[in-house]
Parts: sequence; structure tokens; C-alpha cells
Amino acid sequence: MELLDVLAPVPVSRHALIRFETARPTEFIDLTDRLQQLVERTRIHCGILNVQTLHTTTAVIVNELEPLLLDDFSTLLEDAAPRDAAYRHDDLRCRTVNLTPEERVNGHAHCRALLLGSAVSLNIVDGRIRLGQWQRVLMVELDGPRTREVSVVVMGEKRS
Repeated sequence: MELLDVLAPVPVSRHALIRFETARPTEFIDLTDRLQQLVERTRIHCGILNVQTLHTTTAVIVNELEPLLLDDFSTLLEDAAPRDAAYRHDDLRCRTVNLTPEERVNGHAHCRALLLGSAVSLNIVDGRIRLGQWQRVLMVELDGPRTREVSVVVMGEKRS
């Protein structure tokens, strides 16, 4: 075996679920520190972090965790898809698919989620999630309060 083989990066991938409770109908949950801890546990030096929501009434975004900005964004979401508007897929006389016994009236939340994204992929550089100065990874609750999960995959190379 050559010395270069011993020093070569080792490919690694790990999956994790992060589960948490939300407290409000619309809420921004900062996942950044939990995600960074996961990256550190994998010892990945260079790679990709993918964060995906497992719900159709949530989103995952990267933005600033600034209270007034998040209030403004909540207002924008309410203007774009008002909670009290009529949504055809909330009308169980019309809808015939994906029905559950405890069906919630949440057409506004589904429409809001369509405006956002269900996943983000971020670079890992020198063992850290590569974010700008004010950027944070946020899970956006659009139909809370509820129990929620995000699926996280970390892939990359670690030093042997």
C-alpha cells in the first residue's frame, strides 16, 4: 500500500431524523446549530448537507433569523395565501384523494409551502456548514402546532 492511499479522504454518508414540536400556526424553527453538531459528529471535512422536510405543510429555507423580517414574511404569506380563504382541496365534497379521518382544513398551508422549498442543500467546507454572515437554516411551520420531522443526509469526505 502506498502512503498516499492512507492519507486519501474517506467517503462517508450519514442519515438522521430531527424531530421537534412546533408551538404556533406559523413558526420559524432554527435548525442551524443542530445541523452543525451533526456535521461535526460525522467528521466530514468537505461535502454536502441536505435537509428535507417530511411534511407538505412545512418548508426549509435559508435566511436571516431576524424577528422583524420573520414577522414581515409571515404577513407576506398571509397575504399570498390567506388562512380564511376558500381552497377547493379543503372541500371534502369535491376532494377524493389523500383523505384521512382527522382531516385538517389547511389549504392555506399547502399553498404557502408551494411558494417555498421542501429542501435545501448546503456545502460543508473545513468541517463547517458554509453559510453567509447572517444566514441560518430554518424549518417553516405553516400548519402548527404539530410534531414535525426533517430528514438530513450528510455526504462527503473525512480525513482518515
